Amino acid sequence: MRVVTTVKHWRQWFNSTRPRIFVWYFLLTAFSSVTSILVTHHILYERIRDQSREYVSRQIREFQQIARQQRIDTTVAPEQQATIVLDAFLAQYEPVDADDYAIALLNGQVYRYSNQVPAKLLVEEADLLQEWGQLTTPNHDIVNTAAGELFYFAEPVVVNGQTQGVLVIVHCADSEYQVVNGAVLLIIPATLGVMAVAAAIAWATAGRVLAPLRVLTQTAQSITESDMTQRIAVEGTDEIAHLTTTFNEMLDRLQIAFESQQEFLKDAGHELRTPITVIRGYLETLKYRPERQAETIALAIDELDRMNRLVNDLLLLAKAERPDFLALRLEELDWLTEELYLKVRSMADRQWKLESKGLSPIRVDRQRITQAVMNLVQNAIRHTQEGDAIALGSSVRDDHAYIWVRDTGEGIALEDQARIFERFARATTRQIQGDVDEALGENHGLGLAIVEAIAQAHGGWVELLSRPGQGSTFTIVIPLEASTDRATHESDSDHRRQSPHHRLFGVRSTGARLHDHRR
Repeated sequence: MRVVTTVKHWRQWFNSTRPRIFVWYFLLTAFSSVTSILVTHHILYERIRDQSREYVSRQIREFQQIARQQRIDTTVAPEQQATIVLDAFLAQYEPVDADDYAIALLNGQVYRYSNQVPAKLLVEEADLLQEWGQLTTPNHDIVNTAAGELFYFAEPVVVNGQTQGVLVIVHCADSEYQVVNGAVLLIIPATLGVMAVAAAIAWATAGRVLAPLRVLTQTAQSITESDMTQRIAVEGTDEIAHLTTTFNEMLDRLQIAFESQQEFLKDAGHELRTPITVIRGYLETLKYRPERQAETIALAIDELDRMNRLVNDLLLLAKAERPDFLALRLEELDWLTEELYLKVRSMADRQWKLESKGLSPIRVDRQRITQAVMNLVQNAIRHTQEGDAIALGSSVRDDHAYIWVRDTGEGIALEDQARIFERFARATTRQIQGDVDEALGENHGLGLAIVEAIAQAHGGWVELLSRPGQGSTFTIVIPLEASTDRATHESDSDHRRQSPHHRLFGVRSTGARLHDHRR
């Protein structure tokens, strides 16, 4: 049981990131070091062999030159002529060091050799010497003998077409190999020391690099529904810093969404509690005033209708996040604008105006756009009085369609413009007339939030231009599709001389404010 626990502990330790980085770094370093040592060792050995080959080849060329310089004396026997050539070469032969030597063979037997020839070669390698003595063609090779690894070049001595002897130039590279091996043996412990230091640095570096991830994990574990305020300090500009920044931004979004949800639930509960309280009061008093049963039931149904409208608004806002919220189709903007104008001009006793109509097909959900414009019109009616002007209009400019509702009412205070699109938000300066409220229904503070949600669902936004005491203009901005074949000029069957829409925003001056609700 204890062994199993120990194995499980080590397995968990190895599965963590820091040990794995350390182990892989160590294995990579070890592999690189061993490979470098082996490759270096091989290169040095090959260089030694090249130098040996170059040495014996040079000596053989000198021998061949001496053989050509010797004059052939026909009165002298061929064997004697061979000895003359071999003696001439050995007389001038000067080895570079003790590992170089020459051996002359006549008739398969050792004739002469330089002073450096090891005795082991002459005594223990008789077969090799006999093989050299019988050569009739030049030959070179590397052989392992009792005297060490030898690189040799054998050149036959030919007189009158007959091989009379063989000169063998030999280089033994054992001493050089020993120097290389000694250097490698010195490099190995030095390399192990460097690897140990590098491993320690890798362990410390991995711990330092992974420290933000540990902090990130601890922070994520400490986040609860009641505390999303913790953030991670961002250090540097590397990938870890980018991950930390992204994580903090995600926490910001989660905190905003959580707080918005909490605020929304609190406001929705407050709004629903009021009609429930009213209905309860009506029902409790019904048994004491049975003669007013019909009136009480009518009031209760009215409150239930108000609750139903509120719930429908909340459901619409919830569905605005769904992909099937819109049923998009191509609509002619001028026809849609005129249809909206015809619908709203009988809603209240105001001076209704149609300022302009944009000429372009737009891909929208007709029902949702109509609902958004109706909300803006109801809002304008609440903030105007009898005889005030309310204007509708549309235009196309810079690949966007603009649909606006403008009134000459009380306007919106600057401090309210930033929050008026929030759910359950109401302007502090609003003075609602009782008859208008009765005609339009209770204001829950969701109308502008619904307008903004519909605009955003179309990929657009809502602009607000308002000045206290001089009215407001709400504009729904919807991007046009690139493939839409549109005309961008203005048209108005009732107001052909009206200014284009973009000039409408040219009145932005002191005291006016444009509130852009793009998210």
